[in-house]
Amino acid sequence: MTDITFSKDETDRLVGRIKRYFDDELGQEIGGFEAEFLIDFIAREMGPYFYNRGLSDAHTLFAEKAEEIGYLLQELEKPVQ
Repeated sequence: MTDITFSKDETDRLVGRIKRYFDDELGQEIGGFEAEFLIDFIAREMGPYFYNRGLSDAHTLFAEKAEEIGYLLQELEKPVQ
């Protein structure tokens, strides 16, 4: 897996959300620089867990849909005599 990176706009939005969370939930102010470090930490250390869960969910959905398609294809079969 490659490193998780965000665009400038995404980073700015994430920084704003982290700063707001720290202020609203923890009653602490956090600077933009610190928030970016936290984003990097979360992406590096926890990102693979979220990524792998997403892959697992996608695999499960794909398998379910493939099975469904298999049944639909069987319904299209013509009787042979």
